[in-house]
Amino acid sequence: MENVFDVLASIEWWRWILIVIVFIAIKDIFFNREHTIKHNFPVVGHLRYFLEGIGPELRQYIVASNRDELPFNRIERGWIYASAKNENNYEGFGTDQDIFSTHYIFINNAMIPFKLKEDHPNTLDPNFIACGKVMGLYNERKRPFRPASIINVSAMSFGSLSAKAIASLNEGCKEAGAYHNTGEGGLSKYHQRGADVIFHFGTGYFGVRDNDGNFSMEEMVKLVKENPQIRAIEIKLSQGAKPGKGGVLPASKITKEISEIRNVPLGKDVLSPPNHSAFSDIPELVDFVEDIAEATGLPVGIKSAVGKLDQWEELAKFMAKTKRGPDFITIDGGEGGTGAAPPSFADHVSLPWIYAFTDVYQIFLNHGITDRIVFIGSGKLGFPAQAAMAFALGVDCINVAREAMMSIGCIQAQACHNNTCPTGVATQNKWLQAGINIKDKSKRVNYYFTKFRKELLEITHACGYEHPSQFTMDDVEINLSDKNLAKTLATTFSYHKEKVPFDGIKAHLECPHLGGKYKQKEVETKEAETEETTPHNKDK
Repeated sequence: MENVFDVLASIEWWRWILIVIVFIAIKDIFFNREHTIKHNFPVVGHLRYFLEGIGPELRQYIVASNRDELPFNRIERGWIYASAKNENNYEGFGTDQDIFSTHYIFINNAMIPFKLKEDHPNTLDPNFIACGKVMGLYNERKRPFRPASIINVSAMSFGSLSAKAIASLNEGCKEAGAYHNTGEGGLSKYHQRGADVIFHFGTGYFGVRDNDGNFSMEEMVKLVKENPQIRAIEIKLSQGAKPGKGGVLPASKITKEISEIRNVPLGKDVLSPPNHSAFSDIPELVDFVEDIAEATGLPVGIKSAVGKLDQWEELAKFMAKTKRGPDFITIDGGEGGTGAAPPSFADHVSLPWIYAFTDVYQIFLNHGITDRIVFIGSGKLGFPAQAAMAFALGVDCINVAREAMMSIGCIQAQACHNNTCPTGVATQNKWLQAGINIKDKSKRVNYYFTKFRKELLEITHACGYEHPSQFTMDDVEINLSDKNLAKTLATTFSYHKEKVPFDGIKAHLECPHLGGKYKQKEVETKEAETEETTPHNKDK
């Protein structure tokens, strides 16, 4: 035996390489029945699959230009990274955008910008922008909610994102005064780091389901009672990446922790059906919304991607007639989506955000009920200029998902669907998560939101306004058609958004429904005394 090892040890290194190559060639020619390329081109064929495997990285870092990549190009990612790190996020030598391209946005600035006075709240806090409306005020919910930030974290569940990613986002939202949407995976302990929370559930009713998988009002009431940081509830009808399609959580991914949070069994695949079992039509949906609001006291809203408009018309007509219905509506764009989705859905099913939102908003505008609803936009709106455009169209808040992921380190590896996210953000792999420093990443979320709001406010002031809710559809123009003619949003989409009753930032600060660090208890007491003698007028 020693002689054999001696002979092997005496073989020169290049001969070892030759032996390995011959072994691979024999394996490819005689035993490979899966890959034609490897069979026909032994050894060399492996190079093809290697290059294919690293192709995305080669294109991302070497081949693609600064503006080429999708869904987010290098300039967009760079702005988020620099903002999140509290670094210089400016660029030099002018824009490298093709400003004559179709759908390019122009924001019309005023000759004389809005001027802040010395005692103005934004002089002391240059990034404070609360939502211009209050969720649940019209329907007189017991606990109305005014979001303290107009930019917040969108629905991303624990399971889709890692535990450390969720914890980082929640702590960052707490610092930034933003709310954190749980996504449909239930309320985990990682969502309970101090931020306001919007509890979101879909067709699987995870976290608020009974043992048969049906919605449980008892569980919902218990959850809200035990977790006062839940400020609103969102019912997911569909999402931009895969509207009308349910999901599958494989048994192999269901840990004991996920099983307890979602109230699902261990060792068994969990199916999320494409539709809800709690309701089947618009009247039943409205009843469902009202029942939850009555039982919990919280504002209740819906989230949906948009395609056909007939049921949206039916919902608006029903709400106008009955004066009942959701307190807020989140419109998700078809270009959105974290996690996993079939390409056929992600690429083709549901409208892009700008078409989806304008179609829906116009329906509610025609029925005269936009003032009753807080409109939330979601779909690549996490940049100040895009947000200004969205506010001009009628949104009151925006939710960000992938932009928030990038603020905590996501590099757009597009590996969310196979549990191999290299940054640990979208994986349950403990080793890959180990690199996330929650304390550091939460600061980056805060910095991103702070920089975003500061820059959006600067754009707002440049246009002569105090608050983004004051933008009108004549303040933004968009390039149309092959002739690159720029027209205002009002001309393009044939409506004018309804004016938001905005009384100034000071009035926002005095609002008793303002959450987070801006809440003023003495104003709450004063309003409570007033409400005892002055009844609300729903028809006002």
